[in-house]
Amino acid sequence: MKTKALIRLTFLAAIVTWLVMLFSDVTVLFSDLKGLTPDVPVWLPKVMLDLYVISVFYYYKFKIERDESLNFTDLLWRVFATGLVATVLSLSLRVLDFLLGSTKLSSNIFFIDVEYLVNLGLLLSFLIAAGTCWKRLILYQKSKWLIRGWLVFEMLLLIVLLSDSLQIIFKEWLFTSISILTGLLSLVLSANMKWVAYLNFKQKWTSLLLLLLSFFYLGYFLFTVIHFSDEIKLQSMAFLDFQNHVFNIYLFSFVMLYSIFSFLVILFNLPTSSVFEQKLEEVVNFQRISQSVQTEQSEESVYKILLESSVSSVFADAAWLEIKGEQQQSRLQTYQITESDAHKIQEHLNGRHVKGILDQSSDKTKNLSNHLATLKGTRFRSLMAFPVQVKGEKIGTLALLKELPEGFNKEMTQIVSAFANQAGISIENFRLLKEAIQNERYKEELKIAKMVQKSLLPDKLENDNDFEISAFSESADEVGGDYYDTLRINDHQVGLIIADVSGKGTTAAFHMSQMKGIFHSLAQEALEPKVFMMRANQALKYCLERGSFISATYFVVDSKEKMIYYSRAGHCPVLIYRAASRKADYLIDKGAALGMVKGKDYCNFVETNTLPYASGDIMVLFTDGITEAKGPRGEEFGLDLLKKTITEVVIRGPKEIQEHLIKKLYEYTGTEEIDDDYTILIVKFR
Repeated sequence: MKTKALIRLTFLAAIVTWLVMLFSDVTVLFSDLKGLTPDVPVWLPKVMLDLYVISVFYYYKFKIERDESLNFTDLLWRVFATGLVATVLSLSLRVLDFLLGSTKLSSNIFFIDVEYLVNLGLLLSFLIAAGTCWKRLILYQKSKWLIRGWLVFEMLLLIVLLSDSLQIIFKEWLFTSISILTGLLSLVLSANMKWVAYLNFKQKWTSLLLLLLSFFYLGYFLFTVIHFSDEIKLQSMAFLDFQNHVFNIYLFSFVMLYSIFSFLVILFNLPTSSVFEQKLEEVVNFQRISQSVQTEQSEESVYKILLESSVSSVFADAAWLEIKGEQQQSRLQTYQITESDAHKIQEHLNGRHVKGILDQSSDKTKNLSNHLATLKGTRFRSLMAFPVQVKGEKIGTLALLKELPEGFNKEMTQIVSAFANQAGISIENFRLLKEAIQNERYKEELKIAKMVQKSLLPDKLENDNDFEISAFSESADEVGGDYYDTLRINDHQVGLIIADVSGKGTTAAFHMSQMKGIFHSLAQEALEPKVFMMRANQALKYCLERGSFISATYFVVDSKEKMIYYSRAGHCPVLIYRAASRKADYLIDKGAALGMVKGKDYCNFVETNTLPYASGDIMVLFTDGITEAKGPRGEEFGLDLLKKTITEVVIRGPKEIQEHLIKKLYEYTGTEEIDDDYTILIVKFR
C-alpha cells in the first residue's frame, strides 16, 4: 500500500477512535452522575484512548519518519506547525467559552468533558508529533546500541500504554523498575545531539525560537487539560483522567526533557557557530581549489578562486596575486587594492631590505607593523605572503593584507599555505591535462595525416608489356615525407616519380599532396622531364616555406623507342643494372631540389637525361632512408652494400628483389625501428 493511502487511513482511524472515546466517556460520565448502569463498558474510553494514540503514532510515522527530504530545521518546523494548529483549535474553544459567558452550557459538565477530550486529543497529537521528530534527530548518525535503546524505550511505553487500558496492576518493585529504566533511557537518548553541530548560526537562532514556542504549547496544554480535569473531578471521577494515565505522563516528560536538552545545547553552541562555519567555509574553499582542474576552463580561474578563498578564510582586507608569465612578465590580480598601491608596498619592502615576506624565507608571518607604518598613503599594517609553486618552481606570490597590526596568526598561515599548495597542485594538474589534450589532438592530427599520406600513395602501379614495377614504403614516424607514383601518359609512355619531402608530420603530408597534384597534372601533358621539373618548381616556390624543399626524380619510360627520359632534382642517384654486362652502376646527374631555387634561372640547375634499356635490366629508385640506415655500430648501409644486395637477386622478379632488399636492410640495422623513411621503387624490364 502506498504511503499516502496509509497516511489517510491512519488519520481516519484516529478520528474514529477519538469520536468513540468521546461518546463512551460522556456515556460513562452521564451514567455515574445519574446513578445508572452505563450502556458501554467502563474500560472502553481507555481502550479507545490507546487506539487513538496508536493511530496517531502511525500517522506521524508515515508522514514524518519516512520523509527523507526533511532536514533538522524542517523537523522543528513540523513540531511548531503541529503545536500551532493544536493551540489555535484549543484557543477557539476558549473563545467559545468567553462568548457563552456564565450561561448554563458553559458550566455544563458534559460540555466541559467534551472540551477536555478535545484538548486531550490535541495534546497527545502534539506530543506524538514531537516524539516522532525527536526520534529522527536522536537517530541521526545512528549506531546499533542507539537503535536498540530506542526500541527498548518504545516497548516500555507500549507496555505502560496497554497496562493503563487493560487495568494491569504491576507490583510495586516492577512498576518502579519500569519507571527507572524508562527515565534512564529518556536521559541517555536525550543526550544525542549530534545534529546540532550541523546547524549554522541562523539555523540555531531559528531552532531556539521554535523550541521556545514548543515550551509554550506544552505549558499551555498541560495547564488547560489539568484545569478541565479538575473541574470535572468536582462532580465525578468517572471520566478519562489524563493525570491517571501513566503513558501520558511518560510521553510528556520525554518530549519536555529532549526539548530542554536541545534548547540548552543549541544555546551553548551559539558562540562556536561562527568558528564552525568558518571551518566549513575553509573546507569548501579547499574543495573548490582541488576540483578547479575539472570545473574551470583556464589557469586564470584557478588563480581567482585562490585569491577569493584565501581572503574569505582569513578575513583579509585586501590581497594581490602576482603570477609570472611564460616570458617572465608578471601579471597582477588584486582584491580591494589598486595595482599601483600593491607595487608601492613591494617597492617599499624591497627598499628596506625586508626579508621573509616577498622573498619567501622561513619566517612568513613576522610583524611588519614597523615597516608598513613608515609607508605613507596606505592603511595596511599587516602583510602575509605565500609562494605558489608548480613542480617545485615558484610561479607567483600570494599576498594578504589587513588594516590592523599583527592581524594574522599561525592558524591563518597554515590555512592559506594549504590553499596555496593545493592551488599549485591544481595548476600543475591543469597544465598536465592541457598537455594531454594537446597530445591527443596531435595524435588525431597525425592519424589524419597518416590517412592522407596513405591515400596519396598509389594502391596499384602501372605495368607495361616492357616492364614490371614493385614498390615499398614505410615511415619512421606516424607520417613520412616520401612519395612515389606512376601514370600512363599514352599508349607507349609511362611517367614515374619518386620524391622526398623535407620535414615530417602534417606539413610533409600537405606538401606530398601538392606534389601528387603537380605530378598528375603535368605528366599528362607529356612534357620533357626538364620542363616538368621547371614547371613543378614554379608551382611549388610559392607553397613551400623558407627552408623547405622536395627532392625528386621524374622518369618517362618510352616502350616504343626503348628509352628512359629522366630529370633529377637533388634526389638520390638511380641504380641501374645492365643484364648484358651483368654490372650495376649509379646514374649521378646534376639537379637542384624543388623549392631551393626560387628564381627563373632554375632551368640552369636541371637537365633531361636519356637512358636506353634492354630486357633483363633493372632500375632501382630509392630515398636516402635506405642508404643512411645505420647498423648497431652506427655505420650506414651505403650505396655499395645496396648495389651488392641488388646484384645478388637480379634473376628474380621485382617483388622478390624488393623483399630481399628489405630483409637485408632489417638484418643490417638489427631492429625494425627505423630512423628515416624507407621507400623503394624497382622496375624490371622484360
